[in-house]
Amino acid sequence: MNSRSELPVNRIKAISLFFVFLSLLLVARLFQKQVIEGKAYSAEAKSQQQFSRVELAQRGKIFFHDSADDLSKNYAMAYDIKSFALYVVPKNIVDTHEVSKKLASFVGQSEMEIYEKINCDKVYIPALKKGLSYDQADEIEELELSGVYILPEYKRYYPEADFSAQILGFVDAEGNGKYGFEGFYDKELKGSSGRITGEKDTLGRVISLLSEESPKDGTSYILSIDRSVNFYINSAIKKAVKDFQAESGMAVAVDVKTGNIIGMASTPGFDPNNFSEYANNGQEELFKNPIISNTYEPGSIFKPLIVAAGLDSGKITPESSGVFGASVDVQGFTIHTAEDKAFGQENIGDILKHSDNVGMVWVGEQIGSQIIYDYIKKFGFTNKTGIDLSGEGLGIIQPFKDWHDIGRATISFGQGISVTPIQIVMAYATIANDGILMRPKVVEKIINYDGKISEPSTTEVARVLSEKTVNDLTQMMIGVVEEGYGKKAGVPGFWVAGKTGTAQIANTDGPGYQEGVFIHSFAGFAPADDPKFALLVRLDKPKNARFAESSAAPVFGDIASYLLNYYYRLSPNR
Repeated sequence: MNSRSELPVNRIKAISLFFVFLSLLLVARLFQKQVIEGKAYSAEAKSQQQFSRVELAQRGKIFFHDSADDLSKNYAMAYDIKSFALYVVPKNIVDTHEVSKKLASFVGQSEMEIYEKINCDKVYIPALKKGLSYDQADEIEELELSGVYILPEYKRYYPEADFSAQILGFVDAEGNGKYGFEGFYDKELKGSSGRITGEKDTLGRVISLLSEESPKDGTSYILSIDRSVNFYINSAIKKAVKDFQAESGMAVAVDVKTGNIIGMASTPGFDPNNFSEYANNGQEELFKNPIISNTYEPGSIFKPLIVAAGLDSGKITPESSGVFGASVDVQGFTIHTAEDKAFGQENIGDILKHSDNVGMVWVGEQIGSQIIYDYIKKFGFTNKTGIDLSGEGLGIIQPFKDWHDIGRATISFGQGISVTPIQIVMAYATIANDGILMRPKVVEKIINYDGKISEPSTTEVARVLSEKTVNDLTQMMIGVVEEGYGKKAGVPGFWVAGKTGTAQIANTDGPGYQEGVFIHSFAGFAPADDPKFALLVRLDKPKNARFAESSAAPVFGDIASYLLNYYYRLSPNR
């Protein structure tokens, strides 16, 4: 009887405990959803009610100088063009085979290759294709494929292809500037993207804007490099490399008063629109600008700088002279003149005109190692020039404690020391600029995103030489062109000052120099009586010219003539 009466009570207890368990389970579930996962659900709800879209900034344009007075005439050498990227969200795709098949022709890959990439449940995979045109983007959107999205992007474009590529650099697939100007000013060129945030209804229609931050396009620049000048220099160097069967060539011209680079060209080069092809073929070395990055032993074009040190320190005068043979022994090493020719009695000007190595060894002895080292530093060879291009290199100057007589002797004629071409041309520009060393630069005008235009200041680095030293040295360098080995660098109607250089090339795998190959250079400035520009021409390993007087010198004369007559538009004065 008692057992029967307890049965309903036990059932009621069991039912009550069940409901209590359900209640606890419900509370726990609510706690999980509202507290533990509350932020996630809140974010999901917000994402359904709101939208946020990034507004891309355009990268700044890079112009070459054409007309300082009319900005519209300056030619854009690098700018963004709008294109589109193809993205897919694999988890949103309904039919993977269909999508793979229909996208194959746009992506440029087989259906199977695409299928292997998108056959997954990932929310994100890298873009299947970038750089699509408007027409291609429209065709894909008309397919109405679920999980397939077309997003706008900007692609960097270089309309002149390989022309001046080593000045400009390029923008990689991630939108980062690499090498040259693009690399140096990457942050300024990029600008900053904007963002639009708003609300949408249940059908996804925009009903209001909550915030709007406009993108700020990157800073644009007008370079001091003149497009016409650079075209002429580029053509002249390419022709010289072909005519003299050289491995490579380069030239750089600088305005001596401002330090502005007005022309800079080298060959071989590359097309920045297709930089990845060069990278894939192991040709990354072409991305470097050899004028600022490569070092070499300059040879005889270094001789005027040694003479400058002697004149400025008072250790020699233009009248200092001696009698010199075809060779001289220094610390057990024999140094010869270029053609094993003895020049006999020579003053300093004669030594430069004859490019006499033996005479220069004597000049170095008169000056002394410490003074030579000090002036090498004054000319800036122990530091980078600070030019506003990415990738500047630095030559090798032995610490003074390691100098010996043989080291001083070889440095006196430009061997046993390595420099960059930009350092050399700036040293010559120092002579042309009354002895004041300037910092080289390529920016002439800066155009901010709001349209305001500014100009960077010119920078005097240091006074290196006195005006008297400059005047005396200039007369000697005019003598090199008028009476010495530099005759072919002359320009009718103008005084030109300069020096030839036929430099040995150091072995890369040990001491000594390579047999039978040389670097030919000519460095100088004009008009010598009122200098406007300094210019360096260099040809590497020419095969059908023995000395620079027959190769680099005439190329220098050709480019100098163009600069004097068409860029500066000067009237002949002799």
